[in-house]
Amino acid sequence: MAKEGITFFYHPHGYEFVPHGEGTLFDVLFAETKPEFVSYQMDVLWIIFPGQDPVKLLEKYSNRWKLMHLKDLKKGVATGSLSGKTDLENDVVLGSGQTNYPSVLETAKKVGVKHYFIEDESPSVMEQVPQSLKYMKSQGFE
Repeated sequence: MAKEGITFFYHPHGYEFVPHGEGTLFDVLFAETKPEFVSYQMDVLWIIFPGQDPVKLLEKYSNRWKLMHLKDLKKGVATGSLSGKTDLENDVVLGSGQTNYPSVLETAKKVGVKHYFIEDESPSVMEQVPQSLKYMKSQGFE
């Protein structure tokens, strides 16, 4: 793929945080893939939902994150599940859920995330996306 100018991206979905060795399967993915061939897309909800810290992971693997799905998890939803799935109604307007988005966005910029995608799969997507766009503008994104 690299020979053809194509970058391979992996998008974690939560179940990669199963313990393995001295870390997790997530850590194995980063250790066993070469940066020149594999980059990563962070989906913030799928880092928060299994109980991980997106800022720490952005910093730990700072040279590997290039893309980011912006999705927020409703306040009060339990975290720590490695199932890779949660009710679609748990997608909420950016900045209104469990994620400390100012810190995540500041760190993402610092480590070189290049492209951001608002992802909202909720039944209220038509109402929520304009509010999420407004939130992103308040955070300095145009």
